[in-house]
Amino acid sequence: MKIAENRRTLNFLIKAIIVIFLLWAFYRQLFARKNIEEITQAMDNLVKPDLFIFLGLAIVLMPLNWGLESEKWRQLMAPFLPVSFRKAMRAILAGVTISIFTPNRIGEYGGRILEVEARYNWKGVLATLVGSLSQLIVLLSFGMAGALYYLHKFEMVDAYVLSSSIFVGSTLILLMALIYFNVDMALPLVRKLPLGKWKRPVFKQLLMLRQYNNILLAKVLILSLLRYLVYCFQYYLMLRFFGINISLILALSGIATIFLVQTSVPLPMVVGLLVRGEIALTVWGNTGAGELAVLAATFSLFIINLSVPALLGLVIIVRTNVLKSLGYAK
Repeated sequence: MKIAENRRTLNFLIKAIIVIFLLWAFYRQLFARKNIEEITQAMDNLVKPDLFIFLGLAIVLMPLNWGLESEKWRQLMAPFLPVSFRKAMRAILAGVTISIFTPNRIGEYGGRILEVEARYNWKGVLATLVGSLSQLIVLLSFGMAGALYYLHKFEMVDAYVLSSSIFVGSTLILLMALIYFNVDMALPLVRKLPLGKWKRPVFKQLLMLRQYNNILLAKVLILSLLRYLVYCFQYYLMLRFFGINISLILALSGIATIFLVQTSVPLPMVVGLLVRGEIALTVWGNTGAGELAVLAATFSLFIINLSVPALLGLVIIVRTNVLKSLGYAK
C-alpha cells in the first residue's frame, strides 16, 4: 500500500516539475523579455486587416507541420510496434512539451516514449534518433544552399570561399546521407566502444536498425522534406503578416540561413528562440526589414508552432502514468 502511495507521489512530483519548468520557459520568453512591450505594440501597429490571411494560413499549417512529424515517427516505429496516428501525435506533442526547456531538444526523446509500453522505450528513442537524422540532412542541405545564395546575393563572400563551401558542404551532406541509408553501420562501431557492462544491452537495442530498409528511410526523408517546407512557408507567411515584403526566394534563403546557424547552437528551444531572434535581425537587416517587425514575426511563430502544441502536450503528460511508461510501475 505504501509503495503504491509513494509511486503516486513520485508521479505527481515529476509532472509538477514538468509544469514548473514549462511555465518558467514561457515566462522567460513571453513575459520577461526586455522589449516585449515594443514587440506587442509593433504587432498592433504593423498589422493591417487585409494581411490576416497570412496569419490564418500560418495557423492552419501548424497541425500539418506536427502531423508530418507524427507520421514520420509512426513509420519508423512500424517495424517494431504498430502505432496509430493519434497515438503518434500524442507522443510528438508530449515530446514538444519537454523539449521546450531541455538542451538541443533532447526532451523529445523522453516525451515520446511516454506513449509506448516500457519494453518499447529504446525502440522509441532510436526511431526518434533516425527521424532527427533525416530532418538534419534536409535542414543542412537546404540550409547550405540557402546560406550560399544569401551570401552571394549580398556579396558577402568571394568566389573562392563560395566554391570551397559548396565542396565541403556537399561532401558532409553526402556522408550523412550514406550513414542514414546504412544506419546499421553503427553496429561494428559499438562493438569497439569501451562501454563495459552496457555494451551488450546497447548493442542488442541497436540491432533494430537492421529493420529499416531503404524504401522506408526514403519515405521518412520525404516526410522530413515536406515538414521543412511547411515550416519555412509558415515563417514566410509571418514575415508577410508583419509587412516585410521580400521575394519568396530571398525569404527562403534567409530562413534557411537562420535554421542552419541555429542548429549549431545546443540550447533549450526557448533560449534558442532568443538566439534565433538575434540571427534573424542580422539576416533580415540586409533586406531593409524593421527590427520590431522581424522580432514580432519570430515571436509569433514561436507561439503558433511551439507554445500551443506544448500546452496540448502538457495535458497529455499530466494524464499519463509516467512511472508506468518508464517501466517503474505496473
